[in-house]
Amino acid sequence: MKKIFVFLAFISLSHEVKLEHGDKPVSALGMDPSGARVISGGYDYTVRLWDFAGMDSRLKSFRSITPCESHRICTLQYSITGDAILVASGSAQAKVLDRDGHNKMQCPKGWQYIIDMTNTKGHVSMINCACWHPKIKETFLTCSNDCTLRLWDVNEKEKQLNVIKGRDKKGRKSAISTCSFSKDGKMIAAGLVDGSIQLWKSSGPFTRSSLHQYTAHTPGTETSCITMSHDNQTLVSRGGDDTLKVWDIRSFKRPVNVATGLQNFFSVTDCAFSPDEKIIVTGTSVRKDQGKGELVFFDRELNKVNSLPVADCSVIRCYWHPKLNQIVVGLGNGKVHVFFSPRYSIRGAKLCVVKKKVQRIEDMVHSEISGPIITPHALPLFREDQPKSMKRRREKERADPKLSHKPETPAPGKGVGGRIGTGSSLGSYVRKIRAVENVDLDEDPREALLKYDKVSEYSGTPL
Repeated sequence: MKKIFVFLAFISLSHEVKLEHGDKPVSALGMDPSGARVISGGYDYTVRLWDFAGMDSRLKSFRSITPCESHRICTLQYSITGDAILVASGSAQAKVLDRDGHNKMQCPKGWQYIIDMTNTKGHVSMINCACWHPKIKETFLTCSNDCTLRLWDVNEKEKQLNVIKGRDKKGRKSAISTCSFSKDGKMIAAGLVDGSIQLWKSSGPFTRSSLHQYTAHTPGTETSCITMSHDNQTLVSRGGDDTLKVWDIRSFKRPVNVATGLQNFFSVTDCAFSPDEKIIVTGTSVRKDQGKGELVFFDRELNKVNSLPVADCSVIRCYWHPKLNQIVVGLGNGKVHVFFSPRYSIRGAKLCVVKKKVQRIEDMVHSEISGPIITPHALPLFREDQPKSMKRRREKERADPKLSHKPETPAPGKGVGGRIGTGSSLGSYVRKIRAVENVDLDEDPREALLKYDKVSEYSGTPL
């Protein structure tokens, strides 16, 4: 018991930071490898990006995007280098964004009228989960309700690398609810809706699973998470049957340990290892007004060592960052909580909680300000001296070389250097043409004068 209590001091539960994502459940959560940024997605179709170093105590996200239109976000994960974000949603097309949330690549959609799913160029049903390869930064894996897993390459935008079919014990198709790579990238693990957990070698062949346990969880329930330890021998699964199970893949016939009574209402509820992989953490779900969702901590033998009531809602996503020693939790009320310890955690949330709130213009507009608002240049101290009489003002303008500058006269002849010429302007040309048109060379000047004499006689006015 002494060792347990010593280790519990290392669990970062003493302080927390609350990030406001929205009003609907947070169904996707991720952190970059350095721990500088957090990304969250939810049932409101929105993805928010948070930067610990750039935030102050107001804890506002620096970007909000809707990458998949009206589809809820299922998975958000940074690549191993942190320069790309994998997005899986309720649509059949996964997306890859750059670090700042701009679209980088979109998987093609398959043709749903083909029976053999290996002959389509992409998924035809909603994607349930996606993950990056732990060693190859361009490769990622997706699983879908179309009963397939597909391997992709970011540089190959028009086709997948390989297709893996999910089948139950009788060889029938079965939808795949979650997927994961082993830490060395040599194995692919998947949880199927028929309750089975199956593993394939990532190098192939994919015609049949290398390891399988068809009774891992209750048939018809969605296994929400599968994760493997760094020794690539221990596998932990979070079931839709309210259980958490630890497996040894060297002896995959039965689970090593089982924890029951962990309510799970979401198909994306997480389970995760601590940085030293001695502790396993998962979240629990609750009905509305029926208690608090908890973070529950187990040792490797699934003995409960601690629990933390978080909020009056379900705890869906949880991520324990290995470098920061901070736990990020996504909740059913649309909030993201970050738990840390001032003593045992580094950087991350500790960077923004100590920053003072920056006073900005938009905050001043909405704040209560007593008295009139005076602009600085309206005060007499900053007002420029105005001349009291027009005479002094004219003398001042005359002394100013810019205001008293005489305009340049037109250049004689054709224009030169941007100056208009006296004989080459459009107006002068038009005047010359009009003058020539009005001159009647055949008319006698004497007759032209006499015609006005007849007009003056008719009107009685002497010419």
